[in-house]
Amino acid sequence: MRHHQLFLINLHRPRCPGPPRGKRRGRPRLPDPAPALPSASGWVQPTLFEARRDFTRFDRREHARLDNPWLAWARHVAHSLGEAHGWPRGVCLGVDRALVIVLSGHTDCDIIRHTELFPALRPRGLSVERTVEVLDRIGVFLDDRPSSFDLWLESKLDGLAAGIRRDVQDWARLLHDGGTRSQPRDVATVWGYLNRLRPVLLEWSNRYDHLREVTRDDVLAHLETVHGSQRKHTLVALRSLFTRAKKNGTIFKNPTSRIRVGQQENGVIQPLESEDVRSSVAAVTRPADRLILALAAVHAARPGAIRRLQLDDLDIGNRRLAINSRVRPLDELTLQTALAWLEHRRRRWPYTANPHLLINKQTALESGPISGVSISTALRGQTATLERLRVDRQLEEALVHGPDPLHLAEVFGLDEKTAIRYADSARALLEHAAEADPASWSRTPSSVPGD
Repeated sequence: MRHHQLFLINLHRPRCPGPPRGKRRGRPRLPDPAPALPSASGWVQPTLFEARRDFTRFDRREHARLDNPWLAWARHVAHSLGEAHGWPRGVCLGVDRALVIVLSGHTDCDIIRHTELFPALRPRGLSVERTVEVLDRIGVFLDDRPSSFDLWLESKLDGLAAGIRRDVQDWARLLHDGGTRSQPRDVATVWGYLNRLRPVLLEWSNRYDHLREVTRDDVLAHLETVHGSQRKHTLVALRSLFTRAKKNGTIFKNPTSRIRVGQQENGVIQPLESEDVRSSVAAVTRPADRLILALAAVHAARPGAIRRLQLDDLDIGNRRLAINSRVRPLDELTLQTALAWLEHRRRRWPYTANPHLLINKQTALESGPISGVSISTALRGQTATLERLRVDRQLEEALVHGPDPLHLAEVFGLDEKTAIRYADSARALLEHAAEADPASWSRTPSSVPGD
């Protein structure tokens, strides 16, 4: 006998028949909250003045009022949202704790502001976003945070003359919010316009007090400092600004009128180097990033289209993929990366109800798409970005199957001008290669290696 097992007294007992006794691993499942409706109160005493509440001083043993009808209703709504969106147990418990904090003393006509909510929940590690979703559903939440666009606009208007600042602010808000006879523009368009005009606006603010003092020579002098596409975009932004000022009556004459943009010659699109493509492939390691790379490099999908893809767009049985409502055959590479991502998604978020194909830890609890930053983060700093890979794929199609704009428009859904530009670039590259090595390019374009 080499060893002998020792036992402490009364701890080694024979196994009894039946289910195991003792504590069950993990916390017991909380009972579902009873269905509740908002309290139907008749007359309500309006508040004399608004007083900000400090939820950071909340003590559950002293301040919790679990019989509050507003709390009971919010708990029922939170339970319904959690089941609909697949919230995990930890999130549901955190939202329940947060609702007890902010609704224990809630009365009719009370409004909970974001600036009151955030300092109390974030130090406790509770989800502010999910709690806001419940409070907004029952109609007691007010988002009093300043708009990110307003903060950005104030920073861009800093340093401008008072008269110029007034016109620029009115123009930027019209672009962002729209008007009675104009649609709101994309926020990226507003950012690009104002970022491009800020240097010249600062220069004019040193000499003038109003835009009405800016002359045609001032506009031409600034346009001489920019060239190519920058000149075109600058002139478009200046025309938009002065057209709005002329409509408001703050200027007498539009100094940008009759200034021609000129025909811009498009350069030849160059293919990516093999080393750049291999570097981007090596940079993506997560299943989601590998699927994003395959969609851009094989199917020439734009980042916005990748974000909008839903599970129903992927037909694995028939090996089809719908991108922007255009059905495409599913190649073996995209199929394998999609299967790897779906398996990772199933293990990571088994109860999510988000219908989008690509999700992350934020959107798994919601129903919206992932952000644009999440799409491009993996290839940040690489030469072969998603946009370059998309362009290179369309150029490759034109080189392999011939510079036919109709074929490109049919395969990728391009408009006629874009398809003609890719066809012209492919034709120029084929002619240059034929001049450099006539023997290697004596075949037809459809027989180019790599078909």
